[in-house]
Amino acid sequence: MPAKSKSQFRLMKAAENNPAFAKKVGISKSTATEFTSSNTGKKAYDKLPEQKAKGGVSLAVGRGEKLSTERGAGLTAKGRAKYNRETGSNLKAPQPEGGSRKDSFCARMSGVVENSKGDAERAKASLKRWKCPGW
Repeated sequence: MPAKSKSQFRLMKAAENNPAFAKKVGISKSTATEFTSSNTGKKAYDKLPEQKAKGGVSLAVGRGEKLSTERGAGLTAKGRAKYNRETGSNLKAPQPEGGSRKDSFCARMSGVVENSKGDAERAKASLKRWKCPGW
């Protein structure tokens, strides 16, 4: 059974090579060996997804993954797809026509604007794009 993430692969590799660690985490050496050996060939462990240490997924306006503040400051379909792929999330498109998602988004983003120390330019632009009341 191949590992599903780099962190799982590293855990199994550590359990395979360190009996004291394997006992501590409750994984037998044979199970750890099975996990690490099955990650060779077509699914190498270096191609598995791994979250960044800080900052999350890298999205850029220039690559067409998010909109500029002048155009509404949200993610494009390409940006949502990349974010969902890299984090396992399920982000959906904006809901400016109304509904519970819109109400929830407007409430959260309004708090971001009110509590920010700067001018929260992107948050204001996204509130406007979602057609939140008062923006």
